[in-house]
Amino acid sequence: MTKAATSVARKRIAGLLDEGSFLEIGGYVTARSTDFNMDAAAEPTDGVITGYGTIGERLVYVYSQDAAVLGGSIGEMHAAKICRIYELAMKMGAPVIGLIDCAGLRLQEATDALHGFGSIYRCQCDASGVIPQITAVLGSCGGGMALVPSLTDFTFMEEKAKIFVNAPNTLDGNTTAKCDTAGAEYQSVQAGSADVAGEAEIFEKIRTLISILPANNEDDGPTEDCQDDLNRLCPEAASFGGDTRRILESLSDDAFVFEVKEKYHPEMVTAFIRLDGMTVGAVANRSAVYGEDGKPAASFEKKLTMGGCEKAARFVRFCDAFEIPVLSLTQVTGFLAVKEEEAGIARAAAVLTQAFAGATVPKINVIVGEAEGSAYLTMNSKSVGADLVYAWPGASIGMMDPQAAARIMYAGQIDKAKDKAGALKEAADKYAKLQSSAEAAARRGYVDHIIAPEATRKYLAGAFNMLYTKREDAPARKHSAV
Repeated sequence: MTKAATSVARKRIAGLLDEGSFLEIGGYVTARSTDFNMDAAAEPTDGVITGYGTIGERLVYVYSQDAAVLGGSIGEMHAAKICRIYELAMKMGAPVIGLIDCAGLRLQEATDALHGFGSIYRCQCDASGVIPQITAVLGSCGGGMALVPSLTDFTFMEEKAKIFVNAPNTLDGNTTAKCDTAGAEYQSVQAGSADVAGEAEIFEKIRTLISILPANNEDDGPTEDCQDDLNRLCPEAASFGGDTRRILESLSDDAFVFEVKEKYHPEMVTAFIRLDGMTVGAVANRSAVYGEDGKPAASFEKKLTMGGCEKAARFVRFCDAFEIPVLSLTQVTGFLAVKEEEAGIARAAAVLTQAFAGATVPKINVIVGEAEGSAYLTMNSKSVGADLVYAWPGASIGMMDPQAAARIMYAGQIDKAKDKAGALKEAADKYAKLQSSAEAAARRGYVDHIIAPEATRKYLAGAFNMLYTKREDAPARKHSAV
């Protein structure tokens, strides 16, 4: 291996870990295969540098692939080194971070390389829900290698990197110029495979993640001394309207928000926040995006979508696996009614429902707007297991929009009225007061308390502290089948 080649992978590790903390494992390993004159190409490290170090003095294991050695392709010993890192990480209960730059399967090693791929998959599956797994795609990630970041909990992608199972030009009717399905834009916006940023920003995001996540599923997780007043009022919370990400900023300690899959289905926000120094996973319906100037920059229907449900479900399952409390901000009026969604929205909503219902961590729901029909039930309602449900005074909770219900229930009276618009409004107001208001839901026990928007932070901080010692046993089974 050339010095230049060595420096690429090593510099990436050095740029990620605490200075001077990295210790290499397997630095003398070379490929064993001699087919196709491979012995002449044997290089120390076999195209991947593996070892351990610290981030913020917390132990992590890392592997960094080197595209300068046979394209960073995975062969038998290359895979064995990555599996060795996973073995140690599982024993020690520490996260694994992969820095990917790989041409895929090493053709010269054929079935040995194929077995190596499978061994990595198995290690990742065994580690899922036990230790956090993070990948950063910094170059090519093609073919079977594309499964590797998909099997991890968090994936980042450098702006010029590529992720693909099938290269764009091999897809019928497509070219890279027409639609670069391997590119960052497609993978972040359409596929939801990764969050995109520059390399330095990716490393900063990984360091932040390590600072807020538990090291393993038995770890209590890192906490910080909260310098932000727990009783601080948030008068701006209600002014953000449907931009629930901005609401989360107002609620979190020092406005900390770490959003996951930000560009993928932005109508569903998944993010980590901090309350009283504790990491909390937040899932929020979003109907608007406000720019820095305070003006709306984008808007979405208050509907659940297939992609949004899938995104939220996977995030909730991660939080539950690592004992991270879950907060939901609900404002949803139903399911998106378009033909493409109809093919899978019921299934996707069922998966999200199972994720919330099956989670045994503390769960709190805040209804900040409309909460209507089955879509509301899916969003961490009291019915599917929320420990506490709060509602803002203007929230509406019910089967459907009050006007739509009034048109059905009072059709005869409205048709006979001289002032049909006035009659409809009167009937809708009556229905809302009796069936769809926050007060009506609270009287029936579906809402635990109606709180002022500006007081939301102090209520949540107190509630999560109260729920800190929650213990709930799931039914005896291997896992759900949903």
